[in-house]
Amino acid sequence: MIWPFKPRTTKKIARIEITGAIAADTRKRVLKAIETVKEKKFPVLLLRIDSPGGTVGDSQEIYYALKRLAEKVKIVASFGNISASGGVYIGMGADKIVANPGTITGSIGVILRGNNLERLLEKVGVSFQTIKSGPYKDILAFDRQLTSEEENILQQLIDTSYQQFVKTIAEARSIEEDTVKSFADGRIFTGEQALELGVVDRLGTEEDARLWAAELAGLDPEKTECQTIEEPKSLINRVLSSRNQNKSQLKIAMNWLEFELATNGQPLWLYRP
Repeated sequence: MIWPFKPRTTKKIARIEITGAIAADTRKRVLKAIETVKEKKFPVLLLRIDSPGGTVGDSQEIYYALKRLAEKVKIVASFGNISASGGVYIGMGADKIVANPGTITGSIGVILRGNNLERLLEKVGVSFQTIKSGPYKDILAFDRQLTSEEENILQQLIDTSYQQFVKTIAEARSIEEDTVKSFADGRIFTGEQALELGVVDRLGTEEDARLWAAELAGLDPEKTECQTIEEPKSLINRVLSSRNQNKSQLKIAMNWLEFELATNGQPLWLYRP
């Protein structure tokens, strides 16, 4: 009789890092990494978050994937220099959360921005002709002011998204929704304050989070390796990456500009300093 092959559980800690603004590229990369954790049967995941947040839908998809993973795998989140807004939302998918005392976190809320260039366009003599199927099809158009009806529509959208955020935190942290709303007004706070509010479980470094993750999985904290799950880079990409290290600040600025242009008019769970 041939017994079915059962893959052995990897006796390592999986590590997934989420950095920068959360958008489609982040979602694709993280969801792929989560699938790797499942396939290789890691017993525990260390989720390192250093992000100001990002788009609502992408943050939600990562959160739900983590919740499904948490049914079989222990997850410990480590909040780095900043884990705000959508970064907090994603962290709610973990079993335990560790933050540095000085971590910038919070900024729980929703923001939607549009650009009104009407006065500038008037100065240069540019106007637009718009043909639309309904009165709100060009909502947030950059060449005119919002109407009061449009403001009401967008406010309802923001309020609904905000309530989803509040409910998720309340359920994940076992806090009453009214209590969450008392500090979920967009303010930022430190990791130490987050501990007092019940948003995180412990104060500590990523190493502290790693040790806790090993303990939760029944592994030897001193001997268990931590394996970062990331997409392998080709040789040419590794070479170009090393040559372009001095251009990292420009790259960050360009990434932010690309993010701003791509998400204009979208509801965001994003901390804006």
